[in-house]
Amino acid sequence: MPLAQSDSPLSREQALRYLRDHTRPADVGWLRSATEDQLRGCQFPAADGTILFAPDGSGHYQALWTRDFQYMVEHAGDLMDRKLVRAAIVFLLGGQRPDGCMPDRVTATGKPVYSPGPENGPLADHALDNGPFMAKLVCEYVRRSGDLDFFRRHEPALRKGLDFVPRAANGLIYNDPAHPQCPYGFTDTVAKTGHLLTASLLYYDACLKMHALARPAGCGEPDAYRTRAELIRRNLSLLWDDASGMFFAADRDCRQIDIWGSALAVDLEVVSPDRRDRIIDYLTTHAEGIFKRGQVRHLPAGASWSRTFIRVEPGTYQNGAYWATPHAWLLPALARRQPALAARLLNETIRDFRANGINECINDNYRNVPEYVASATSVYAIFAGQPADSRPSDTRRTG
Repeated sequence: MPLAQSDSPLSREQALRYLRDHTRPADVGWLRSATEDQLRGCQFPAADGTILFAPDGSGHYQALWTRDFQYMVEHAGDLMDRKLVRAAIVFLLGGQRPDGCMPDRVTATGKPVYSPGPENGPLADHALDNGPFMAKLVCEYVRRSGDLDFFRRHEPALRKGLDFVPRAANGLIYNDPAHPQCPYGFTDTVAKTGHLLTASLLYYDACLKMHALARPAGCGEPDAYRTRAELIRRNLSLLWDDASGMFFAADRDCRQIDIWGSALAVDLEVVSPDRRDRIIDYLTTHAEGIFKRGQVRHLPAGASWSRTFIRVEPGTYQNGAYWATPHAWLLPALARRQPALAARLLNETIRDFRANGINECINDNYRNVPEYVASATSVYAIFAGQPADSRPSDTRRTG
């Protein structure tokens, strides 16, 4: 399998253009239509009439989840009704706890739930990504709508939500090994402890977005947000594994190579060019083990998490299944130096969607939660904002 490497790194926009130009127009059209179907199919009314967006359209998850909704708005906001988005955000914000903790989700009855897991059997007290995802959600809505008044109104609550998240003196998110909280929600069954990679990157991104809006809105402390972000950038090396050329997910429990988080660090451009290239080299040389039908594991091939909150069978769900959720950042990151491989994976993912449905995650003889919206929107993100009838300009396509 030849892998054409770019002679010099592509910019993110060039990487996206390459991916778009190497996807069949028929597949792009199908993906857009399928994503619209997913976004319609996941809607249901709350008791007060607010339209909520469940993570899936199959009825498996029946609430408005903060992180899933954020990914919908960030990656496919051009397909969503802004009035519905605004109302759903207000519904979520109403679930903030007095101590500042943002909700993991809010049920149709308006009940806030702060931790992943069943309401009667939560995995922890809360999830560490609730605050960053809520801030990113509001910022994305305001960026798209230009509604600075909305940002001014809710900035104090968002700041309180970010202040609630435990940070070490070095700025990184810290999860106490003795009393762990759920980390990044797409690994919420995993008890990563110590300094955390993905949660810190989400916090970094949230702070930059808050800084970008606080200044024109004339509210909050713009410089404080930037300072927090820069502290994370400067100290992220604490999680770097020079032997593999990747980042660890955490530095206490689950001190293991993090595929999704390392790619996110590349996409957010918080790593040096040398480390960027080493991460892309790792993804390339290990592609046969970490990708299946275009979708990607959290961990290297054969690895399982060393500490979890509940038993998750190896090869399933968050412990070895393959997901499309990170494609919004992983494929553009990979395409910076390996555009042909990234395009091949993109086309394989869309083919699997068309043949087997859009699922939360997959493996051999295994698939979990059909009609999963984040899978659709995260792949659609590569084409978001393109006219519905657009056609790639390059006729050399992998699909």
